[in-house]
Amino acid sequence: MATAEHLATDLAEGRTTSRQLVEEALERIADSSAEGPRAFTHVDAGAARLMADASDAMREHGIVRSPIEGLPVSVKDLFAVAGQVTRAGSALLADAAPAEQDAAAVARLRAAGAIIIGRTNMVEFAFGGVGLNPHTGTPRNPWDRRTGRVPGGSSSGAAVAQADGMSVMSLGSDTRGSVRIPGALCGVVGFKPTARRVPTDGAFPLSWTLDSVGPLANSVACCATYDAILAGTRPSPLVPLEVRGLRLLVPQGGLMDDLDDDVARAFGVTLSALARAGACITTATVPPLDAHQSYFEGGGIAGAEAFVVHRKNLDRLHLYDPRVGERIALGAHIGAADHIELLRLRASAIGQFSAAAAPFDAVVMPTVACIAPTIEEAGRSDDDYVRWNLRLLRNAGVVNFLDGCALTLPCHEQGAAPVGFMVCGPTGTDRHVLAVGAAIERALGPR
Repeated sequence: MATAEHLATDLAEGRTTSRQLVEEALERIADSSAEGPRAFTHVDAGAARLMADASDAMREHGIVRSPIEGLPVSVKDLFAVAGQVTRAGSALLADAAPAEQDAAAVARLRAAGAIIIGRTNMVEFAFGGVGLNPHTGTPRNPWDRRTGRVPGGSSSGAAVAQADGMSVMSLGSDTRGSVRIPGALCGVVGFKPTARRVPTDGAFPLSWTLDSVGPLANSVACCATYDAILAGTRPSPLVPLEVRGLRLLVPQGGLMDDLDDDVARAFGVTLSALARAGACITTATVPPLDAHQSYFEGGGIAGAEAFVVHRKNLDRLHLYDPRVGERIALGAHIGAADHIELLRLRASAIGQFSAAAAPFDAVVMPTVACIAPTIEEAGRSDDDYVRWNLRLLRNAGVVNFLDGCALTLPCHEQGAAPVGFMVCGPTGTDRHVLAVGAAIERALGPR
């Protein structure tokens, strides 16, 4: 899959045009044998062509706004795009008024020259890690598509679009792993920044406390470039790091338990490769990670805040995906005192995690404990759905609670079930985490 850097070079040297890249993306989206109709809820072909032509015309006059000038990107259906309805994967908002202005993240992409090609499918209101949506359909994971496996959620369409080459970057959101889970299951790179790094203005909220905005892309460098633009800073090369001498912490305890054989094997092989390359790998208990179950009991922070978002619609719960509506309704039972106590626990845990991670370059673990289950087995019953949802959310979600940043990159052998290798850091260490991830990516080679 082509990286943003590679395509920018092709554009600069005249080997392609923005219009050509857009046409190729549109062709992939329209391919009846692929997942475009389920990965996208709206394709804005006309506007994308006009924007691409304008970008090409500016380039002819020497105007290149950023390293992503003229590259087609997709945006998750919860981001406002001026003139379009923000449905957030729900039937409830089908008749909502079109947005009057772009979400902050979309506006920054557009100002940098990105071509918005369409809106990607998602779990309704971003409330789930499996990727199922009974309203808009569930895009099948590009790996083992014949069997029909889940894409992961909630940025389901974003990951499928990225893996299938329908966009150079797919904009997602991550509240409990919603960028990294589908990224890992579909075999692409995904980055969850420190939450305050990218403004969430104009993004339909799940949890004001935990929501973050991040890219799914084809390399760590791609993620770093798009993250800089989304954060409102000038894109610059990552500080080059070598694997030799990197200090990596592997947590002992529950986050490393109950791994699928494919996940345990891929993660173990990756650690061995990094150790041979000179990385210093330490295994130790990390108390704020061990306490992960207590962070989400009874619905946690997101359960309480999602209820506040949706309580005005409780008389229309029949219009929701039943599994989403039920989780939202449970938020009514979370008391103010419980919520405040959990926020205090979070503040303490953030400090503990920062202290535990300080002697290391990154904390590393599998992004998801399992490979992608089939759509049938994950949605067969409510009990099956809950079991798979919790398993998929487990490792990634703790980073949001701890206000950290994290990257997932593929670590499986080519042709095998996708497995994500998660590189985590405490709050505010985003650029270092990306640099560590880039060093690991180079050491592992193509996946």
